[in-house]
Amino acid sequence: MPSLKDLRNRIDSVKSTRKITSAMKMVAAAKLRRAQEQATHARPFAEGMGRMVANLATAMAGDARAPRLMTGSGKDERHLIVVVTADRGLCGGFNTTVVRETRNRVRALRSEGKQVELMCVGRKGADALRRDLNSLITDRVTDVMRRGVRFDDAKEVATKLRQKFEAGEFDVCTIIYNRFVSAITQQITVRQLIPLAIEEEHSSSHALYEFEPDQAQILEDLLPRNLAIQTFRAMLESQAGEQGARMTAMDNATRNAGDMIDRLTLTYNRTRQAVITSELIEIISGAEAL
Repeated sequence: MPSLKDLRNRIDSVKSTRKITSAMKMVAAAKLRRAQEQATHARPFAEGMGRMVANLATAMAGDARAPRLMTGSGKDERHLIVVVTADRGLCGGFNTTVVRETRNRVRALRSEGKQVELMCVGRKGADALRRDLNSLITDRVTDVMRRGVRFDDAKEVATKLRQKFEAGEFDVCTIIYNRFVSAITQQITVRQLIPLAIEEEHSSSHALYEFEPDQAQILEDLLPRNLAIQTFRAMLESQAGEQGARMTAMDNATRNAGDMIDRLTLTYNRTRQAVITSELIEIISGAEAL
């Protein structure tokens, strides 16, 4: 049985931990509001851009003038997966879900005989994947999620992807990230960036447009921008999801610390009462012996 001093030290230690987790919860809650607003405001623009590009791509289906970012390389042998995670931990299973989905996807592609490379945006994803997939990691982008996502950061990532594609380093590029749903829910999302994946609801639009200049030139200009915007959206969604997951995790940790303090305090009082009772018995026994 631990001594009273050990129990007091343990209670003080848990109380200090509870102060830290409570402070981290409040900081995450403050950051969550701004990150949620950024992610929510980015969605209509990203979806609108996606619809516009999808309409153009549908109209140009089968056209020899279509840009390579739309048609791809014509092969499906080499895959690049962009893994978006946080730069810091203490956010529950937020990073774990992305890493698990990445491992499953790599395993599935390898079973089909495909070559796979990874680009890790966020330190935690790279740290977790390098244990068994370090040889596949070709690029790391760190500290972007820590300081707050900016469009220039997403544009830099998109530029790297475009340069790699033009150099023939991959045929298909897919991004994996956590989409923000609420403070307690993040939805794992897998989206193909290159070649352009036309979603069914976008391709079913029957609106008529007149384009000036022609569709091929517009797509040539819009596709790199769309790549940067979709990357930016994924990073914003991940940033909001990270703060929500951290706030929830720290709230649970604070509650658990409070429960542990209550249990330790009860144990301390019982132990203290037992010590006092034992001392009284010894005193009374000694007095009776005299």
